[in-house]
Amino acid sequence: MKVELRKSFRFEAAHHLPFAPEGHRCRQIHGHGYVVEVAVEGQIDATHRWLVDYGEILRLCEPVKARLDHKLVNEIPGLESGTAEDLSVYIWNELKPVLPQLTAVTVRETATSSCTFRGET
Repeated sequence: MKVELRKSFRFEAAHHLPFAPEGHRCRQIHGHGYVVEVAVEGQIDATHRWLVDYGEILRLCEPVKARLDHKLVNEIPGLESGTAEDLSVYIWNELKPVLPQLTAVTVRETATSSCTFRGET
């Protein structure tokens, strides 16, 4: 039986959008309480009756969370743009090698703004 699981984690960080048009308010450094949702998909394990333990997903997310939490996102190599789009790809690239069932990474900057990356097709 195939299922999809979703696990979220939070981190606080600052960023700015240096490539935004001149005068755009997001060119200024500002912060967010980011929420990242990680989705995995696959077959339920016959022995444990789960796809993967939620705690294991969170454990695998901890190293990337530690690199992002209370940082200026733009100072992290690969995240110079500061966008949610690049952040979702960055997190995907960090997690996919250790979490092969990964199907999506959603980065929520605010309650009404998010970006979802589902890998390359």
